[in-house]
Order: sequence, then C-alpha cells, then structure tokens
Amino acid sequence: MNSPSLKDKVPPHNSEAEAATLGAMLLDPEAVGIVLRHLRPEDFYSGYNRNIYSAILSLFNKGQEVDLITLTDELRATGKLEASGGASYATTLTSVVPTSANVEYYAKIVKDSSIRRSLLKIAAELTSQSHDESIDSRELIEEAERKIFDITDNQQTGSYRGANEIINETIAAIEKLYHTKNSYTGIPSGFPDLDNMTSGFQRAEFIVIGARPSVGKTAFALSMAANMSIKKSVPIGFFTLEMSAQALMQRLVSSEARINSRNLRTGFLKPSDFYNLTEAAGRIYEAPLFIDDTPNIKLLDLRAQARRMRSKEGVEALFIDYIGLIEPENKGNVPRHEQVAEISRSLKSLARELDIPIISLSQVGRQSEGKAPTLADLRESGSIEQDADVVMFLHRERESGKDGEQQTSVKTELIVAKQRNGPVGTIEIAFIPHYTKFESLARE
Repeated sequence: MNSPSLKDKVPPHNSEAEAATLGAMLLDPEAVGIVLRHLRPEDFYSGYNRNIYSAILSLFNKGQEVDLITLTDELRATGKLEASGGASYATTLTSVVPTSANVEYYAKIVKDSSIRRSLLKIAAELTSQSHDESIDSRELIEEAERKIFDITDNQQTGSYRGANEIINETIAAIEKLYHTKNSYTGIPSGFPDLDNMTSGFQRAEFIVIGARPSVGKTAFALSMAANMSIKKSVPIGFFTLEMSAQALMQRLVSSEARINSRNLRTGFLKPSDFYNLTEAAGRIYEAPLFIDDTPNIKLLDLRAQARRMRSKEGVEALFIDYIGLIEPENKGNVPRHEQVAEISRSLKSLARELDIPIISLSQVGRQSEGKAPTLADLRESGSIEQDADVVMFLHRERESGKDGEQQTSVKTELIVAKQRNGPVGTIEIAFIPHYTKFESLARE
C-alpha cells in the first residue's frame, strides 16, 4: 500500500544508468566526448555522481586523461573526494558498467530522468504560484512556457559529421536544383534584382534591414511579406512591435487595393474603390500571414511565439519590426549595447533552430543622415552586423514640401552591404508614397 505513494515522492532517476555512464567514461576515453554532447552535471540525481562528472569535465577541459587515478587526484585537489563517496565509490563505478559501447544509451536514460525531474519541479512551482492571487495568471502562463522551452533548449545537442556524409547531401541538393531549374534556392522576396543577388532568402539566415526613420523600413518589409504570403502562398510570421495589427493591415490593404492610404485612413473613398477594396481583402484573407502586435515583447516571449508559429502554422520566414523594441529578459544594469547583442545572438540562433530566414528591421544612427548608410551606422550594437548573414540599407534623399508629396514614385537605393555567401552592391527600387509600398523599378 505504501509503495505507490513512496514512488510518487521520489524524483525520477536511474542510479544504474548514472553509474554505468560514469564507469564507461573512466574505462573508455572516447566515451567522454560522447557523453558531453548529452549531459550536464545537474542532470545527475546523485550528489556523488554529480561531483564525479564535474571532476571528469574539469580533467577533460584541461586536456588530461580521465581514469581512476586522475579522477581521485582531481577530487582530492578540489576538496570533494569525501563528498563524492571517497576513492572506494569511484572504484565501484568501473565494475558496474556492462560495456562502454552502450554509453550513449546510458546517457540518454540519465537525460530523460533529468527532464522528468525538471518538469515535476516546474509543475510544483506552478501549483504553488497558482494559489498566489497577487501574481497575474498571464505571467504564470508565460513563465511556465519559458521554463518548458528552456528545457527544450538545454536538450538540444550538437554533433559533427564526416565530409563523406556531407558531400553526399550537397551533391544531392545540387542535382535537385539542376533538375528543377529553379533560379532561387531560397524564398524570393518579390524584388527580382534583389533575388538575383541573394538567390532568395536562405534558410537559417539572419537578415537585417536598416534605415533612418521615415525612409520606409516597415513598408519594405510589408511589401516583401505580401509578395511571399499573398502572391506565393508562403506562410509568413510578422512581429510588429511599433504598429498595431490593424494599422499594419490598413497599409497592406492600401498597397494591395492600390487605394491612396490617406483616403483609406480618412474614409474619403470613391464608389469604385470598394470593388478594389473587396478584391484585395479577399486575397489577404486567403493569405497565410500571421501577425503578432505585442508591444515591447520580451525576447523569450518572442522566441516562444516564433516556435508556435513554426510548429502550428508552418511559417517559412519571420519578419520583426524592429529589433530595438525587443525587451531583453533581464535588463538590470546591463549596458544597452550588451542587451542588443544578446537579442541579436538569440535571433541568429533562433533562425538556425527553426531553419527559416528571420528578417529584422533596425534603426540607423543619425550620423548617416544625408549620406548612404554603412555597417558602422547600425544603432546600439556592433553585434548586429557580426551576427547577421545579410545586411541591407534603404537610402534616398528626403523629400520636402508639396512637390515631394505629389510624386507618384520615389527612387530608393537598396544597398546590400553584407552578404556572407554572395555579392554585395546597390539596387534601385521604387517607393510609392500613395500606397506606402515598394515595387521593382522594372514593374514601374
């Protein structure tokens, strides 16, 4: 009668698997590198085993051989020999392992138990906090999501592969391109000159579009998102941190229906405009475009929402307007450039994790006013230009007065200042002020 309740109270763990993992590492030097890809010290339930694994990691990082003698010396030097069961316990580890060939299987058992303990801890904390009415329920949900996704992140491990394996995949991809005759290997932006230079937006790439305020960063991003989702039916996610979803949709309706955006905002529409409005609304309604307009969204919340968009809606690209409005999780007294650096690195890793291009807008410093911006003009952190695979700038001379307002289109330079895997250069595109959109000059 007591065994079920006792089992429920003891956290999940597998003592045999923990001992076998450590024993295999002491017997086989190659086992150390295998286990390192799966486990961290906190994954071990036993305090003895946690200390021993930490000592093995220390020896490995110093480039020393791992065996019973070096392990015992390391534990003694750090004053943790007795807290690890003494030399006698370490000796027993090598006798319990059946074979070091199964070390990866043992490590996965240890990892699975660790994940289950983490989930139980989260559940217990959530249960306790749920009774605290001073905590908002939405905060509880976000915190639970963050902790669960943290477990997912910690579970991800890397691995290396031989050139013989990678070359086969590479040749297969080249043959596929040869047979399909597709000129673009990525997702086309809808601007032919840009797509010819980049071959489309590539998977796992972090792309940054910079410009001074009011030059048209949002309009350019929205034009590309519309080209992808409305014209090509590619699922697209769009994070608009500066504008509301409705304001963004008004811009999209104006550009698709080709109705003056000012008339759309004020309601001064002609009877003929309603036909175009209905036609455009129908196309937008069918488009796989998903918008999140959470203002000042936290970095972890953005990552969680991006994962949901990817898994639930199958989005193939993400737009973020803009990087400077993303809130880091812990501000504290951290300088702003370090906060932006953390956000930039996180977005780059998210692009690789989701295997989709992430296109983020960024402000350009005042020093670039009146001249073509360069990589050094990106605001708040130099990490953005380092992390980005592609950096583009929008540049045009500012128009002033009524003459500028009446122009049907304004030539704008799209400067590809950095492309990790391709050429750089300048492309001319057209900004249509009446519709707040960009189009290819060839089309104009």
